This record gives sequence, C-alpha cells and structure tokens, in this order.
Amino acid sequence: MTTASSLTAALAALIAQDIAHSGGWIGFDHFMSQALYAPGLGYYAHGSTKFGTMPYTKEGGARVAGSDFVTAPEMTPLFGWTVAQQVAQALQVTGTDQVWEFGAGSGALALQVLQALKAQGVALQRYTIVDISGSLRARQQATLADFADQVRWVDALPEAMQGVVLGNEVLDAMPVKLLARVGGVWHERGVGLGLGEPDAQGTPTFAWQDRATDLRPPVDVPGEHDYLTEIHPQGESFIRTLGDKLTAGAAFFIDYGFPEAEYYHPQRHMGTVMCHQAHQADGDPLTAVGQKDITAHVNFTGAAMAGNEADLGVLGYCSQATFLINCGLLKQMEVADQKTRVMAQKLIMEHEMGEFFKVIGFYKGEPWQALGFDHGDKTHTL
Repeated sequence: MTTASSLTAALAALIAQDIAHSGGWIGFDHFMSQALYAPGLGYYAHGSTKFGTMPYTKEGGARVAGSDFVTAPEMTPLFGWTVAQQVAQALQVTGTDQVWEFGAGSGALALQVLQALKAQGVALQRYTIVDISGSLRARQQATLADFADQVRWVDALPEAMQGVVLGNEVLDAMPVKLLARVGGVWHERGVGLGLGEPDAQGTPTFAWQDRATDLRPPVDVPGEHDYLTEIHPQGESFIRTLGDKLTAGAAFFIDYGFPEAEYYHPQRHMGTVMCHQAHQADGDPLTAVGQKDITAHVNFTGAAMAGNEADLGVLGYCSQATFLINCGLLKQMEVADQKTRVMAQKLIMEHEMGEFFKVIGFYKGEPWQALGFDHGDKTHTL
C-alpha cells in the first residue's frame, strides 16, 4: 500500500468512526474539516507538497514530485511585492508595526512582502504566521530563513492584536455547510457510509445523505427547482473573531467568490464545492479523502456583514486585477523580465485570475482611503 492510500484508509476510518458515533450522519462541514485538517491525516496536516506550478508525478504508484495547485505568490514574486505596497500604506495609516498572515501556504507571500517592506525601509517589528499545518510550517521556516529574527508562528490568536492582517486563499478552505432544496424542501446535505464494501485496503466509502432542516441561504432563492448551495458559518465566525481581537489595524483577504446576489442566483444551482489534485479539478469530495484540496467560493457579502458585526468597517471590495493595478503592478511589470511579465499578466487577465479573484479590505478605527481601492471599488455591490 502506498503512503497516500494508507493515509486515505486511516482518515476514512476516522471519519467512518465519527459517522457511527453521530448516528450514521455528519454534516458536510464536519466531513470537510476532517478531510482537510484531521491531525496527521487531513490534506493540510500531512507532508505532501500542495503548492507549486507543476503537477506531481508518480513512480511505482508512489507520488514523487510536484504539487496539486498553484496560488498567486508561486506564480510570480510581483504578486507579493504589489500587495506589500498596500501593507506599507496600511501600517503607516494605522500606526502599527506588525503583519499577521493566515494560512501562509509555502511561505512565498510572506517572503515577498518581507523583502518588499525591507527594500522600502518600512519598520516592521514582527511578521506572525497563523497556521495549523506542521508540515507547511516546516516549509515556511525554510523559505523564510533570512527573516528568522522577525517571523514567528502561532496556532491560535491572542486575546488582543494589532497590525495588518493578510489572507490569500484562506476563506475558501474553511468548512461550509451544504443546503439542498429537493422537491421544494430544504435539506442539509451531509455524509454517511456508502453502501458498497470497503476496498482491498479496507477503506470505507462515503455517500451523500440529506436531512430536512430549518437552515436557509441568507437570501431567498426564487423557484421550486432543485438547488444546491453553501452557507459559511465557520468563515464568518472567523471574521467576527478577528474583528473582536483586532484593536487597531486593517485586514485584506484575497479569494474567489461573489457578492450574495450572485452567489445565490437562481441559475447557480450546483453549488461551488470543488476539489484540486495534481492541477486537476473535480467535484467529488467524498473520494480520495486527504489526498486533495476541498474548497468553496466565498460569499463576500456575508464576510462584510460579519466584519460589521465585530466593528470592522469595509475599506473596499474589488477584483484582484483592479486591486493590483491600483497598487502599482503595471509599473513593476515594466522593469521585469519577459517571463515574469507573462506570469504577472495571469494575475490581472479577465479569463485568468483577474476577475475570478476578489479582494476585500477591513479597517478597525477610523476609515481611510486604501490604495488598492482607489479606483473601481465595488463595495456597493455587496
């Protein structure tokens, strides 16, 4: 049995045990949490390489090299250098001297931001990474060795914090609840054991199971047609917790998603849950558990409202392309080599990441004009 299949077998057995202890059914948010974060077994809790530009290869059935997906900082250092222009302004305006990054991945964004701030002479006391993945932490420490005196890692937030918060593709990895309208009746879609026998390794199988529920999407979805979607209690609770603990500063989250009216559009009836493995996407989170990423799009309206509930004001909301251009990406591209320019174009092109990804900014205290939202702010669409 390969390492990957043995991890899947152990994780599937753990989830099957949870299902048994819960009367034969668990919510999808519980399943997603275990699949991604179960200690030592979940996708983000074991040592496989997640982030990179090339898919992994196999040798003798074993995974030997490569990655599952690429994020903007791995594509080009100009991403982090551009984001750093907004960080520098936010530090100056808010009178703070710390950066907090959630889910730092490979450490590439942290390295780029730290290098840019140093080059600009920005005084930074501390760069704190909040990451529960021990394997990713080891990779981050290697990447950030030159800044070892400034960087620290924590797995929980203090009672109070100040500074500039960054989160690139963090909210999409927070477990979601699935709601399914079937035959005009709303259900919570969860997970039970599959009817088939375990495979040759004894790995349990899983199947979708619906239970009637009083839960509803935050807006009415017209029509009686079958409809699948998500709600985001964990992600929105995270925003509220951050707002409660942040005494001074700002926060910027970059992710894919929609305002509420688009998210719950009657025609978006298949939901947004997606898996990523070896740079391929699929819509089946119940298979190969622990071997692939599971994500859902962000409801940015819900994130904004959660922030408001915790006294976080919205600095702005716009596409990633608009944000990066406002922060000076085009000027940096002018002096870059051709390969770097080509990769940077992907950050802002409409059919690549430019419009698909969005940026939302929050402030604590008095409002101010953030560089990234100077032009093209679409807060009014939230």
